[in-house]
Amino acid sequence: MTLPAPVLDHVVIDVRERVDEAMRCFASLGFLLTPRGRHTLGSVNHLAMFTTDYLELLGFGEDGATRAEIARFPAGLNGLVFKTTDAELVHREATAADLPVLPVQAFSRPITLAEATRDARFRTTRLNPDKIAMGRVYFCEHLTPDLVWRQEWQAHPNGASAIARVVVATPDPQRTAKLLQNLFGRGAVAEREGRCVIAAGTAEVELVPPTMIAAEFAEAAAESSGRAEYMAALGIRVRSLREAVRMLGAIAGVRVEPQRLVVPAAAAFNTTIMFSE
Repeated sequence: MTLPAPVLDHVVIDVRERVDEAMRCFASLGFLLTPRGRHTLGSVNHLAMFTTDYLELLGFGEDGATRAEIARFPAGLNGLVFKTTDAELVHREATAADLPVLPVQAFSRPITLAEATRDARFRTTRLNPDKIAMGRVYFCEHLTPDLVWRQEWQAHPNGASAIARVVVATPDPQRTAKLLQNLFGRGAVAEREGRCVIAAGTAEVELVPPTMIAAEFAEAAAESSGRAEYMAALGIRVRSLREAVRMLGAIAGVRVEPQRLVVPAAAAFNTTIMFSE
């Protein structure tokens, strides 16, 4: 493989048909969400935009369109997306490495700005989710990044500025890490106290045994929904932990710890969310 070092582009929380509920939920957690986007693929979304990455709430279309590739997943954190400037290159390299890769997918969604409505356009290279146990892992090439990263969408009441951690539960972190090693090289994965850790720009992706998930998050942990391997938790960097605690500390089940605030998965569409500076 000759892919560059991994850089996180965004993560996806699937909300299925509960798009309106998810919008209200994440707004109550202090995220400023973009207006509803409608993909040419049939799905709809709202985004929480940060400096170089973002959180996507992805759901079914209002007309009942389900989009088969996401319909198989329960509500929760199911998408891990890396940046690329060339989706075709990723496809060629993944094919050469004998990885289960799907054809490059092109799609768009209209964005209404003060001056006009324009199409935000994307190309993605997806690993086959039927073959990848942790969820949807893919690469996104932004053809119109100026329509996505807009300053007016980055002023979050909770002070969020970046994704810091993505925690994946897996019974065998080293085995799961081989997928990312095949993509980015052996040097991309470090072992740390029973975890496999991948630096992905300003974020880290951690592959962790379920016992460690339970030990770290206890009753705040996400439900596995019968899966042995799944994306479980999301770390968000904020400007001021004190301000985040002031805003979110009264939410049922929230844990205020010395260096972070933990929102239980039950309050965030089966995704444990950690806020820290």
